[in-house]
Amino acid sequence: MTSKVRRPIPQMINRIQQTVVVPTSKGEVTLKSFCTPEDIRACTFDPQFVKYARYKSLYTKRESLEREAGGGNANVVLALAPETHIIGFGVLTYPHPEERWRKVGPEVMMEIAALEVCRSWREVKLAKNIARILLTHPQIEDKIIYFVGYAWTWDLEGTRLSAQEYRTIIIKVFKPFNFRIYQTNEPNICLKTENIFMCRIGKNISPDLEKTFKWVRFNIDPATIA
Repeated sequence: MTSKVRRPIPQMINRIQQTVVVPTSKGEVTLKSFCTPEDIRACTFDPQFVKYARYKSLYTKRESLEREAGGGNANVVLALAPETHIIGFGVLTYPHPEERWRKVGPEVMMEIAALEVCRSWREVKLAKNIARILLTHPQIEDKIIYFVGYAWTWDLEGTRLSAQEYRTIIIKVFKPFNFRIYQTNEPNICLKTENIFMCRIGKNISPDLEKTFKWVRFNIDPATIA
């Protein structure tokens, strides 16, 4: 996945930044939610977020996170160790206007567009902690949150895992937060059997919206359904 240009979104009410300190075997890691471009600009970006021979980080520059943080309702979470050095991040934002998920309804679906930890810190298992604070969005129950895992974006070399093993780990990260695997005919997801599409349907999502989500998953216009 790559950084995308997104349309301006109105700033939401009750956007409260949270700071959580997580003890690990390598020392304390500070997690911060709803980071602003200014917050990110004040940090250094770990040089391990680069392009390797068989793997490229989702964001290789700090500026890419700054752009995401300027997206209004986006929740950009930083994992910091020490307090101003980025060793992991998560991004929750709206999908690109051209993606089918916009058809479910205005600002209904949000994507976990990134959840990444640099290689030297993966052993302390921060991903679930980042996911937890990423999902502290105040409108979480009014949204359908989704995550798309493409096998060709995974660091199989660095983790020494097969694509199927990596897929299993992704499921374990998101399942405690009420994510489920959903079927879809979205072409990029269907390219490899290891690819995965997981969603969390908020408690306030109406049955009609759930039906619309069902049809959109298979690129069917809900207006054509009798």
